[in-house]
Amino acid sequence: MTWVNALVQGLLLGGLYALFACGLSLMFGVMRIINLAHGDIAIMGAFLTFQIATRLDVSPFLALVPTLLVMGALGYALQRTILARSLRSGTLIPLLTTFGLSIVIQNGLLQGFSADVHSLGPQAGSIATASLTISSQLSVPYFGLVTMVVAVCLLGGLQTVLQRTAFGREMRATAADPDTAGLVGIPAASVYGKATAIAVATAALAGTFLAIRSTFDPSSGPTQLIFAFEAVVIGGLGSLWGTLGGGIVLGIAQTVGANIDPQFSILAGHLVFLIILASPRGRYLATRSATA
Repeated sequence: MTWVNALVQGLLLGGLYALFACGLSLMFGVMRIINLAHGDIAIMGAFLTFQIATRLDVSPFLALVPTLLVMGALGYALQRTILARSLRSGTLIPLLTTFGLSIVIQNGLLQGFSADVHSLGPQAGSIATASLTISSQLSVPYFGLVTMVVAVCLLGGLQTVLQRTAFGREMRATAADPDTAGLVGIPAASVYGKATAIAVATAALAGTFLAIRSTFDPSSGPTQLIFAFEAVVIGGLGSLWGTLGGGIVLGIAQTVGANIDPQFSILAGHLVFLIILASPRGRYLATRSATA
C-alpha cells in the first residue's frame, strides 16, 4: 500500500509541476523562447498574493484574483518592451535577457522581503492540510486534488483556445511563421504580448499554489524552473497535454524515489529526465528546439 500511496502522491504533485510548466511550454510553443526567469516570476506572483492576503486579511484564493490580473498585465508589458527587442536579435539574446531578468527579480525580492521563508498554508485554512484517509497507509490531500483539477482545466482550456478560437488560430499561425502571418493581417507583436500575459499569469498561479502547499523564499525560483523545464521536455516541447503528462511522470518519479530513500527523491526525477533526454525522442526534441 505504501507504493500505491507514493503513486497517488506523485500523481497529485505532477499537477503542481504541470502548472509551473504550462507557461514555459506556451512561450516556447508560440515564441520559441525558453524563459529562464519563469520560476522567479512564479515566486514573484506568490509574494504578491502573500502581500495582498496579509495586508487585506483575506483568503489566498481571493487574493489570487488581483494577482493574476497584475501579473498578466506585467507579462504583456514585459513582452512589448524587453522581450520584443531581444527576439529581433537571434536565439541567444532572449536567453541572456531572461537570465538577466531572473537575477533582477531574485535580488529585488531579496531586498524587499529578506531571505525569510514564507507560507500561505496557514491563511488558506484547513484545505491546505486536510486529506481524505482511505487506509492507514493511503491518504489523498484535498489541496492536491484541487491542484490537479485546476491543472487539467487550465491546460484543457488553453488547448481548446488554441484549436477552436480565432485567437488560437492566430497564435498557431504566428508560431509557425510570424512573417507570413503578418502578411494576412495577424499582428505578431500583439499575439506575442497576449501569449506572454497568459504565461506569466499561469506562472503566478503556480507560485501561489506552491506557497499554499509548502514554503517559499526569494531563491525558490530556479528550483521550480528546473522542475518545469524537465516536465516540458518529458512531455514534449510546446505540447500542453504533454506538459501535464510530463509533470505527472516527474512527480511520480520523485515520490517513488523518496519511498526508496528520502534522499533519492529529487535525484530520481533528474534521472528520469536524463533518460528521456538521452532517448531517440529526447534527441529529436533537442534538435527541434535548436532549429526552431
